[in-house]
Amino acid sequence: MRFDTKRLSLAMASGLALALAACGGSETSAPAPAAAPAAEPAPVEAAPVEAPPVETPAPTEAAAPAAGGTDYASYTGDAAKGKRVFAQCMTCHAVAEGRNNVGPSLFGIVGRVSGTVPGFKYSDANLNSNVTWTEENLFVYLEKPTEFIPGTIMAFPGLRNPQDRADVIAYLKNPT
Repeated sequence: MRFDTKRLSLAMASGLALALAACGGSETSAPAPAAAPAAEPAPVEAAPVEAPPVETPAPTEAAAPAAGGTDYASYTGDAAKGKRVFAQCMTCHAVAEGRNNVGPSLFGIVGRVSGTVPGFKYSDANLNSNVTWTEENLFVYLEKPTEFIPGTIMAFPGLRNPQDRADVIAYLKNPT
């Protein structure tokens, strides 16, 4: 990017003179001197400015947050609220035992290994993921299912709100 430095210098000098004149002080102060035209400097190209590197401490394994930067343990789920959030999941899933829809039954999902509901045809990704659906894994999975299990055919984009995810998990633990 090239700047017209002559015009820029004149504009800056004029602005400075006006600012000084406006802030001249009392009647006894001397008036601000008029701006002298600046000599034409050589054209200058703006150089990119690099920010200094920011050091962030590496998280310890125990303190590592979930994918969205939040930790499941810091939320308390509310099953009643989770039932309301789960309404959007009911298009494909049921919580009744043995009732598969487009998606498998989620009855007893907490503690179950992925791909093990009898009578449901899973994608190879889910079938072979060998994920045990702990509360922590569900919390991460429900945020971005396709990132947690690449190749899954579940089209749901996820629940971005961590409290909604905690509430759904509380509901799935006890859907009655």
